[in-house]
This record gives sequence, C-alpha cells and structure tokens, in this order.
Amino acid sequence: MNTLETLPVTLDDVLKAQELLEGIITKTPVESSRALGSLVGGNVFFKCENLQRAGSFKVRGAYVRMARLTDDEKKRGVVAASAGNHAQGVAVAAKSLGINARIYMPLGVALPKLAATRSHGAEVVLHGHNVDEALAEAQRYANETGAVFVHPFDNVDVVAGQGTIGLEILDQIPNVDTILMGVGGGGLLAGVAVAIKAKAKELGREIRVIGVQAENAAAYPPSLAADALVPLKKVTTMADGIAVGRPGQLPFSIIRELVDDVVTVSEDSLARALIFLLERAKMVVEPAGAVGVAALMDGKIENPGNTAVVLSGGNIDPMLMLKVIQRGLSAAGRFMTVRMMLDDRPGSLATIARIIAENDANVTGLDHTRLGGSISMGDVSITINLETKGHEHGEQVLGALRAEGFQPIVVH
Repeated sequence: MNTLETLPVTLDDVLKAQELLEGIITKTPVESSRALGSLVGGNVFFKCENLQRAGSFKVRGAYVRMARLTDDEKKRGVVAASAGNHAQGVAVAAKSLGINARIYMPLGVALPKLAATRSHGAEVVLHGHNVDEALAEAQRYANETGAVFVHPFDNVDVVAGQGTIGLEILDQIPNVDTILMGVGGGGLLAGVAVAIKAKAKELGREIRVIGVQAENAAAYPPSLAADALVPLKKVTTMADGIAVGRPGQLPFSIIRELVDDVVTVSEDSLARALIFLLERAKMVVEPAGAVGVAALMDGKIENPGNTAVVLSGGNIDPMLMLKVIQRGLSAAGRFMTVRMMLDDRPGSLATIARIIAENDANVTGLDHTRLGGSISMGDVSITINLETKGHEHGEQVLGALRAEGFQPIVVH
C-alpha cells in the first residue's frame, strides 16, 4: 500500500477537519514579500496565521479535537497545559463549544498570554517552572477527575486540524514549490505534510515541505538521524512556541516519512527575521513564527522557487519584543555598544563625541563611571550605545576611534 494511506493521519482526515472548521476559524490571508523574494531569487509568500483567531494556528487542531468529543466527555470538561498559543487555542475552542476548560500555565508566563487566555473564559492555574511541569500536572488532573486532556501536538485530530493550513496554501498559491514552517512537537509540520504530499501526488508534481527549528531547541535533526525520539537535555530559545525538547511520537512517525528536511537557525537569525518582518512586511510575529523567514534570509533553503512561509503566530510579549528588537539591530550591525577606558582629563569625551559625529553615527545612550570595580585611580570607564548603518559603518566608526588612540571594545 502507499505510504500516504498507511500513516496515522490521512488526507481524508484533513479534509474532514476542514469541513468541521468551516465558519469557526479565519481563512488567513497570504501576502507576497518582494523584499524577501529579491533576496532569495524567487517569489515568497507569507501565510499569515499570526492573524488567526487567538493569534496563532493552534485553534485549528484544538477545535477539531474538542468538537469530536462525546457528550459525556464534553460534560467532564477539558484540561491542557501551555505557555501561550495552545492555551489560547483551547480556550477559544472551549468557549465556542460550551465546554469548561482548565489550563495549566507555568509560573512566570508572559502576562499578555495569561490575560488573553483568561479573557477567552478558561480557568487558568499557574503551576511549575516550565511547560513540562505544567503538562505533568495537567495530565495528573485529567487522571484524577476524568477531564479530557487536550495534547498540543500528539493527537490525530490535532494534527489533522493543523493540516488544514496546507489545503489553504494550495488554494491560495496553486503554483507553490516549497513550504516552510516552524516545528516544535511537530503537529503543524506533520499535518501540513500529509495534506501537501497527498495533493501533490494527485497533481503529479513535487512540493517540498521543510521544517525549521531554533538551533538551541532542535530535537528533530538528531531524532530523524537516529530514526527514534531523541530528547534534548536543555532547551534555550526566545522562540517559546517551538521550545519543545522531545518530538511527539505521532507527528514524528509522519515527519520522518514525508518531510523533505528540517533545518535550524540561530537566535541572532531569529532576531534579524523579526526586525525584517516589522520593517519590511509590517507584520507582528512571534519568534516561533519567524523561523521560516530566518531560514530564507540565512540561505538555508536551496532553490526555493515559489515559497510559502507559515507565520504561525503573533503572540509576542512586548517586553520580549523590546529585547528582540535590540538584538536584531545589533545582529544586523545597526546597533552597537562599545566600552572604553579613558584618562580622567577634560576633553576626552568631547573628542569621542566629535569622532562619532564626523562618522555619521548616533549616540543613544552613555554611561560614564569613575569609581568601582577594577577601574584604577585616574581612569574613567565609558559605555556608549550607538546607532550605525550596518557592519561596515560600525567598523568605520571603530577604526576612527582607534586612529585617535582610543581602544573601543564591542560589548554587543
């Protein structure tokens, strides 16, 4: 039999999920990006799930899973655990279906995500210091009370629901060659791969499906290489939406058969991609939703052709956005912090200011310290935040300072 027909989720499952979601979700728009297209030498389109209900694709799978519960199961209510997007998706789906939802979120979860989940009517319980601890408590509660546990990715209905994005992409971009998206547990990537590969076979052509992970949270490459689930010992990334240390067994069984590749991107690349989306596409996207853009900007995808990038979510904490913007500008050479030791005599700071001004850079902050730490008597430490126009311009400013006898050290 054909591999597509023997997988745990089939095209028929995705088509039925699409029918179930009719009138419930938003058919999110597709926007073209000339700027990114010219960079990679092809047409690039953004599938804007950041504009979906509750701010991400997660409502698709959550609704399909919960709509298929029996009347008795619905009366018992549902329980889930998440740091953000899955929580909001479950909360929205529960409200639409009239089901009581209890959601465990880790202590320290971003306040906007906490407030949004509660605003959709779910009961939120803060527990544990990470999602894994919250998941364990949610599972314990389900076992104790009979509430139905709604897993974020390791479930047939959830995977089928996420796969409806693939059907929409084919309808909106019929000539698509490559589809990129972030992958954490794997529910989105698995669902889209099922829909796309089955439809591509019907059409008699090839369409590549590629997953992207943050390199500090990349469990899929080693798992695919070993053909077995390989959990990570540590996960550290700004992309909390895909910060999953162990692939889901169900998605993995599909991804290893259908997905063409899984690539990784750095934190600096993620930050640059978010800046690009803000400036050039006018899109507010969370880090997990920007990994596909980062992969294209890094040249990780060869011969992309007509490319669709799933912007999977837009739920970013404003405080994180501030940090990411600064990191992104620094990675692009447009923001630089330098530190210098000076003799404590009049005129030194004025000379530095003159050099910076003559080289067309802009000072955005300055710290001038005479005492403390390892500073010797008669010395001054200054730290200057600079706006520059790129890496070459930054080196020009540093070179001008060195030419005048200063020894600037780039902090970041």
